[in-house]
Parts: sequence; C-alpha cells; structure tokens
Amino acid sequence: MTTQRKLSKLAVLGLFGTWLFTLMPLTAAAHTGTGNVGGLLSGMKHPVSGLDHIVAMVAVGIWGAFIGGRAMWLLPVVFPVVMAFGGGLGVLAVQLPGIETAKVIETGIAVSAITLGAMVALAARPPLWVAAVIVGFFAIFHGYAHGAELPAAANALTYAVGFVVVTGLLHLCGIGVGLLVHWPWGRIAVRAGGGVIAGIGVGFLFGLI
Repeated sequence: MTTQRKLSKLAVLGLFGTWLFTLMPLTAAAHTGTGNVGGLLSGMKHPVSGLDHIVAMVAVGIWGAFIGGRAMWLLPVVFPVVMAFGGGLGVLAVQLPGIETAKVIETGIAVSAITLGAMVALAARPPLWVAAVIVGFFAIFHGYAHGAELPAAANALTYAVGFVVVTGLLHLCGIGVGLLVHWPWGRIAVRAGGGVIAGIGVGFLFGLI
C-alpha cells in the first residue's frame, strides 16, 4: 500500500471521527459542563461548533499537504501545540491592555481563515519556518477562544485534551483533501477549496456569516 493511500485512509478516519463528535446525543450534551468526562466532551465539541474554526483547522492540514515533505506533519503539530498555549491564556482570561480582547480574538480567527485559505488558493510554498510561524500565530487566537469558553464546572485539562484531539482530526481531514494535489484535477479542486475557505473568512470578518 502506498504512503498516499495510507494517508488517505487516515484522513477518512479523521473525517468520520469528527463527524461522530458533531452527532453526540443531546443527553450527553446536557452534561458536558461537569467533571472530567464532561470537560473532555465539551472540549471535543467546541472546535466543531463554529464554521470559522472548522475551515481554518482544515486549511492547516490542506496547506501542509500542499507544501509537502515535513510540512505535512509539522504544521498540524504546531497548530494544536500553540493552540493549547492560547487556550491557557483564555482560561486565565488574560486581557489585552486598552483593547477589546474578544473582538481581537474574533477578528484573528476570521483573518486566519482568510490567510490560510489564500495560501492554499495561491499555491504558496514559503520556507517551512515561515509557514510554521503563520500557523502558530493564528493558533493562539483559536486556542484563546476555546479556553475562554471553558464551562465553569468542567475540568480544564480534560477540556484542553478534547479540543486538541478534535483539532488534530480536522487537520487530518485537511491532509486527506490536500493529497488530491497529486492529480491535475485535484490541484485545481484544492486551490478552489482554498478560495472558498478564504471567502468564508471574509464573510465572518464582515459579519456576513
């Protein structure tokens, strides 16, 4: 079995796992604010609760696969690691002096979708460290948003584990999509998808979505 086929199967599993989390029973959702299990479930559900989060995280995987080489795994690792740091800032409710922090975070998430989508649409292949810095920078905004919405009675550690795991699954979905660039038609489709992601980001930035 080729490496591409193996990665494609992993991506399908990631997509299936993420889909399952979005279909959690309402009875479970009613208890996602308490205890270790509740914190884990809350954390798992949060990344898929907003389209802006979803498209940006999928874009990270797509871009990594598009660049290829070490970027395919490094970018999807950098994002959740830095996002966990941002989540800690959100849990601690760290505020930016003289600035409406919530608005900055909201804007940062929208701009992340625009930027990452544009990188894919434009077939950008910057040096690996530049791509990692871009991904890590935007991960802080997503992490802060997750941490700031930690349920009062939930366990912060298990909540963080939950949103990091689902973020990884979304990255894996993106990698699966990004692997389509190995075919001429797939390259066109992937770049078009990047344009759609950027467009969704613009929609969120200007309150159209």
